Order: sequence, then C-alpha cells, then structure tokens
Amino acid sequence: MDTQSLQAFLAVADTQSFSRAAEQLHLTQPAVSKRIATLESQLSTRLFDRIGRRIALTEAGSVLLPQARHILFTVEDSRRALANLSGHVGGRLTLATSHHIGLHRLPPLLKQYTQRHPEVELDLHFIDSEHAYQGVLDGTLEMAVVTLAPHPFEQLHVVELWRDRLCFVCAADHPLASQRRLSLEALCQYNCVLPGAKTFTRSLIEQRFAEAGLQLPVSISTNYLETLKMMCSVGLGWSLLPEKMIDSELIELGVDTAPIHRPLGYLVHTNRTLSNAARRMIEELESA
Repeated sequence: MDTQSLQAFLAVADTQSFSRAAEQLHLTQPAVSKRIATLESQLSTRLFDRIGRRIALTEAGSVLLPQARHILFTVEDSRRALANLSGHVGGRLTLATSHHIGLHRLPPLLKQYTQRHPEVELDLHFIDSEHAYQGVLDGTLEMAVVTLAPHPFEQLHVVELWRDRLCFVCAADHPLASQRRLSLEALCQYNCVLPGAKTFTRSLIEQRFAEAGLQLPVSISTNYLETLKMMCSVGLGWSLLPEKMIDSELIELGVDTAPIHRPLGYLVHTNRTLSNAARRMIEELESA
C-alpha cells in the first residue's frame, strides 16, 4: 500500500464521491479511480460499493478506514519531525477557523504572519467550529482557531485566547426595543434567531435558558453570525451576538441575567508533532 492510494481512499470515503475526491486532491477522476483500483487489487477485496451515483464503504472499507487514517497520520508526523530539525519555517500549514473569527479576529494576525514567514503556504479553511474539532481529531487539520467546546477533549490541547460577550439585541422597531429591563421569561414571548442547534454557541445559550426552566422560541437558525445580524436587524426576532458585531442597526437589550461569554482559542492534537509553521502561528496567536 502506498500513501497516495490511501489518500485517494480517504478522500473518496470522506466525500462519498470520486469527482469531489478528485477536486480535493487536485487530480482527475480517472486518476483517483485508478488509485482505488490498485489498492483494491493489492488487498484482494472491494472497498466501495457503487450503487448508481451513491458511493458507500464495504465492510472491508470500513475496517481499513481508521487504519488508513493512522498510517497517513504517522507518515505525516514523521515528515514534520524531520523537517523541524532544520529549523526552517515553510511548507503547508493547514489551518481552520470559523467565519466570525476569520472576519473579526485574524486578519491583522494573518497579515503579520505571512509577512514574517513568506515561505509558508497557508491552507486556510473556513468551517464551523464543531467540524474544525473533528478535523483536528482525525488529523486532516494541523490546527484550528475557533469557538471552543464547552467540554474538554482528551486528545486535544486547547488554549483560550479571547472571550466574546454575547449581547441580547433586537431591531430598533422591535416591540422589545422600548422596554428598559427584561427577564428571560419575557424574552421567550417573542421569536428569536440563533445559531444552529448543534453549535457550541447555541449550547451555551440554551443552557442559560434551561437553568431558568425556559425553552427558546427559535424561529430561524443559521451558523453564520453575519446572517443572524441581518435577520435580527430587519425584525425577524431578537438574538444574541458578539459584542464586536453590535452597531447602529441593533439595539442592545437590558436582560436580568449574568453575562454570557463564549471562549475562543486554538486547538491542536496532543499526539501530533507540530510543524515549525504551526509553532510560529501559535507564537503569533499567544502574543496577540
């Protein structure tokens, strides 16, 4: 088994598509198919069932999947460890961040980093924080700068860098805007627009209302905070948004509850040898 065939196998397994795997690997679809065929020939077993346009792992494919991830993880870790010996800061840094952090926290830092380390190829992914956690866990991402999970992960080294205060807000012409002080119960009489149900931010908000025995009246949800801001500003419901996003389009509400903060920071895998590029990125983050 060669690493290129294993990379093709993982790409097809993750995307459930030969064409999307080809795009991800910057190859042609026939090249990906050939690598999978070679791997199946070497192992004398079929790895994927092709039913119409649907691709699914066979039982053998499911057995190989975690082993393939482990093999590639070990190979890449060895390459990084050897490259680090020279002290050179270059190569690819696969970094994930959320859209909000990418817009509001990282631009000055990324500009400074790229100026100081021009030989680093930044492979930047804008994805949900929850998906970034999974990417660092399975080794497809070297590090992530995201909203931190409310519970620890044993395999991850997590460092908080910032705290976002979440503000209760509504449109200037919303019925709540004229009220000087509100209870959580009063808020629940009106629809709200919030992050998706499975996000770390939503879980923080739900916990606060659940502690008061209340259920959130969510009418619309999306993981894009800029979209939430727009929906809130046109009167589709009240919301909770980071303090940095509050402007003249929104009215901050006075609510009788302790401030809600969400932690932001970076995470890396505890068993991964970090590249020099990642080490320098961490230095930039911690100094900022």
